[in-house]
Amino acid sequence: MSRKVKAKPIIKKIIIGILVIIITLSISFKFNREITNTENLFKSLSTYINKLYMLPLTSLSSNNNQDESYLIQKNLNETLKKDINELKSLLDLNHTLTEYAIENATILSRNKSYWFNTITIDKGKKDGIKKDMAVITSDGLLGKISKVYSNSSEVKLITSSDTNYKVSVLLQINGNDTHAILNGYDSDKNLIKVTGVSKTVTPEKGNIVVTSGLGGLFPAGIYIGEVEEIINDKYDLSKTIYIKTKQNFNNIHYVSVLKEKK
Repeated sequence: MSRKVKAKPIIKKIIIGILVIIITLSISFKFNREITNTENLFKSLSTYINKLYMLPLTSLSSNNNQDESYLIQKNLNETLKKDINELKSLLDLNHTLTEYAIENATILSRNKSYWFNTITIDKGKKDGIKKDMAVITSDGLLGKISKVYSNSSEVKLITSSDTNYKVSVLLQINGNDTHAILNGYDSDKNLIKVTGVSKTVTPEKGNIVVTSGLGGLFPAGIYIGEVEEIINDKYDLSKTIYIKTKQNFNNIHYVSVLKEKK
């Protein structure tokens, strides 16, 4: 009986925290507008709450038997091993991007309804993050900063369903570069779509795709993926290329934001 009484205040805090996060996220998904001071305040509050309550609720498990404690510790150890390997990969990548200031960040949350559209990271204006900065992992391009708050930012993934979200890319074919546009994601195939490829170009499976640097949105040469499938349009005027990335979009914990050095 006493255990239930002790657990109630914690459960109430969790429910309140979740409600604040849901309200804030519902506001933040209204695109193409300036962020108000009120929204920024709510976002900062939700970031703090999210950091607090995303920690393992070990206090609720203090009275578990030894078998349950062993399983919890085992799962925690496995998670820590994965996190360490992911962080090591990011550090190795940072050494190769000497012309940029690297801001490493942790993913705070994802909205299940927009799972392949956006993620929220724990770095914001106070860390020098700005809108449209490129976001990467050790496996290549992940997306760009779409909204910035004081203590957190939203990242629009390259798998976003936003039809206005386009990235200029290069297909590296037999030592030659061919320009194209990354534009869309096929969730059934789990492949990134690249359009605007001339019918005279002859890409092959395995050709590398990187950012072109055109438009100034992303630095040139960031790895995106490899050609997996090639489809001619019905008029045989152009080709659509489907790209397989190395990213596991379901299992990302850490990212790097590329900031121009002053």
